[in-house]
Amino acid sequence: MDRRAELTEFLKSRRARVQPEELGIKVYGGRRRVPGLRREELAQAAGVSADYYVRLEQGRTDNVSQEILDAVADVLKLTEDERKHLALLAKPVRRPPRRRPQQRLRAGMQRLLDSMPDVPAFVLGRRMDVLGWNRLAAALIADFGSLDRKDRNIPRLVFLDPASRDFYPAWDAVAEETVGYLRMYAGRYPDDPELTELVGELSIRSPEFREHWARHDVKDKTFGTKTQHHALVGDITVQYETLQPPGEPDQLLVTYTVEPGSTSEQNLRLLASWTAADREKSRYPAETPELP
Repeated sequence: MDRRAELTEFLKSRRARVQPEELGIKVYGGRRRVPGLRREELAQAAGVSADYYVRLEQGRTDNVSQEILDAVADVLKLTEDERKHLALLAKPVRRPPRRRPQQRLRAGMQRLLDSMPDVPAFVLGRRMDVLGWNRLAAALIADFGSLDRKDRNIPRLVFLDPASRDFYPAWDAVAEETVGYLRMYAGRYPDDPELTELVGELSIRSPEFREHWARHDVKDKTFGTKTQHHALVGDITVQYETLQPPGEPDQLLVTYTVEPGSTSEQNLRLLASWTAADREKSRYPAETPELP
């Protein structure tokens, strides 16, 4: 992806959200050509020259100071995630474009997942690829083991699987969150060719993805709440937490918990009991009758 183009579109989208009146700028009669702040208005409010801000927005200031980025972020009222994204785009780590080796899950991480039979847990890798999971996560979210490796990917499941609309009652919120994290990843690794392929495929096949991607919203994946509708046990509202495994900067351990005493806890326990029963059947299969 073109880092400069990403920086330009991100700052333009953030300028469009801020009205000049919010900064005490008087707007006189006449139609403004752009929504929100003009470049020169933002520059004045941030205490930099208009020419310097134009060069910043165009990605032509490789040595921009953190103080200037903070001043621009303050004027644009950026969230903490948006500030991080701005810094990544404006002061990138130089890496040559290359296809990275396929990610693999450490055996110890898989054992950790398997040691939590009552907690849906899985590990996300680059581009939100699902690298590993436990039985309860597969029972609740998707049978990852039956999917092609390419399709074990959260954005693909959300935007390309029609069943996701029923699975996520608040589908729009999940879609927005998914794209927001993918944007954060793009800021860290704009040179990832597989990311470019994924975004291109989703943009062609999903109008909703194109719409969300064009907004340039960013949101890191940390913690939150979402409701999932399981076809067999009903709605389960989970609180998710994400942790970065030591030594694996491009992986996230995601766990789901539920409110004690809630209907969600009852439904998840029921699903876990079925999962445990299936596990026992697989360990002790019925004897095969002898052939005559």
